[in-house]
Amino acid sequence: MSEKPDQPLTAVAEPPPTVEARPGSLDGIVLAIIATAYLMIGLDATVVNIALPKIQAALGFTPVGLSWIINSYTLAFGGLLLLGGRLGDVLGRRRVLVSGTVLFTLASFIGGFSNSPGMLLGARIGQGVGAALLAPNTLALIAGNFAEGAPRNKALAVYSATAGAGSSVGLILGGVLTDWVSWRAVMFVNVPLGLFVALGAPRFIKEPERHQARIDYAGTVTVTAGMVSLVYAFIRVPTDGWSNGLTIACFVAAAVLLIAFVAIETRVRQPIVPLRLFKNRSRSGGYANILLLTAAMLSLFFFLSQFVQDSLKLSPANAGLAFLPMTVGMFATVSQVPKLLPKYGGKPLMVIGSALMTGAMLWLTQLSSSSGYWSSVFGPLLIFGVGMGLSFMPLNVTILAGVPREDSGSASGLVQTSMQLGGSLGLAVLVTVFGTAQKNAAGRPAGASPVVQAQHAFTHALQSAFSVAVVFVGLALVVALLVFKSKKAVAAAMARAAGVGGAAGAQPQKTG
Repeated sequence: MSEKPDQPLTAVAEPPPTVEARPGSLDGIVLAIIATAYLMIGLDATVVNIALPKIQAALGFTPVGLSWIINSYTLAFGGLLLLGGRLGDVLGRRRVLVSGTVLFTLASFIGGFSNSPGMLLGARIGQGVGAALLAPNTLALIAGNFAEGAPRNKALAVYSATAGAGSSVGLILGGVLTDWVSWRAVMFVNVPLGLFVALGAPRFIKEPERHQARIDYAGTVTVTAGMVSLVYAFIRVPTDGWSNGLTIACFVAAAVLLIAFVAIETRVRQPIVPLRLFKNRSRSGGYANILLLTAAMLSLFFFLSQFVQDSLKLSPANAGLAFLPMTVGMFATVSQVPKLLPKYGGKPLMVIGSALMTGAMLWLTQLSSSSGYWSSVFGPLLIFGVGMGLSFMPLNVTILAGVPREDSGSASGLVQTSMQLGGSLGLAVLVTVFGTAQKNAAGRPAGASPVVQAQHAFTHALQSAFSVAVVFVGLALVVALLVFKSKKAVAAAMARAAGVGGAAGAQPQKTG
């Protein structure tokens, strides 16, 4: 099934495969299992961050080695995501999700008992591999278990809230567990969640129909090696700089491998990433916006978690709780999106959401050493959360709408890849901006005490980093305005596809 390059997502020549009806109570259980599976991924993106000082003291990590607690997970996760999505297409999405969950849970359990840096890093790599199998198949299983329209939109609302809020909840939970229990609890917290998913998925989740397919080995090798090289290059930038020889070599290797991958994908019959997914401009815009918004979101977590602890002197537990307004704002908003989406379409929601996040980032550029939580942090977090709630669910709907079932794993894997690359790229760029600005501000204001100079340099660097983050969310706003189709255009395209010659009577459930 192919699409014309500028064809709206809703103008498909064939109706999507139907999904067998289930009792509503079972729908709820299925959604709870899938959402819990993805919650583990969201939690693990940040739950370890606030525990890093405690881990360093307990296991004797060097400062450089400590960064690899995050980087080892990111490298394995980002490098294998596309393979995880394609394996789901070929071997069965439920089977691959369960396998990934078991590996992730086992690695978390081992990580909680770690008594050396090597043991913990090995566990983090295991978590990353499990996450790469698990994450792309969560979204694909929603496509395979919930019919397009209202059922899928409601499921995607819960999924999007879980995906977006998981990282914020991770900061809260990580701070509370580290303060009140132990750093080991941030690893063990995944175990009961993983057992719930691993035991419940085979019983309640329907395995979507599999299609005869083969693994694209050449594409798999080149894209996996290319993604690992790219993620590793971005990981090196904050500590070694953009001009470092190995960093440049990794970027060059990534470029060569990914160009080779594209060439391979244009020639094989069953590619690991069907390039036809990018022929639709709305879907391509959706991937771009997920990358841009995730770059801003994860960078906000990284820098604000330092600000509330270093400048506002909050404890780890209170630093985590400081992010609660964003979580509340997102959940409160995303619960209303399924009602708004059929009425207004996806474009207005994504435009308003991107505009709110841009405004929140602009507000954060005003942070200073005299800023307080309620005057300078609470408001931006709440607004950013509302913007996320308006944006992510319509983006997921846009990307999944009209995707052939045999490609849903690849389409979902690309969502996760966009998020992972967005986080790595955004953090690498902003940490470099932060470090450069901090060096340039050293020793100012002249004559002030070293403590005052350090505070000035930190907040100046923070303002610089958030100023660049404004560019990320601003570009997402431009994409939302110029790339996505309006509801009226989508309805007209649907009517033409149905052969009725106009938009009259068209009631689109999908948005572009």
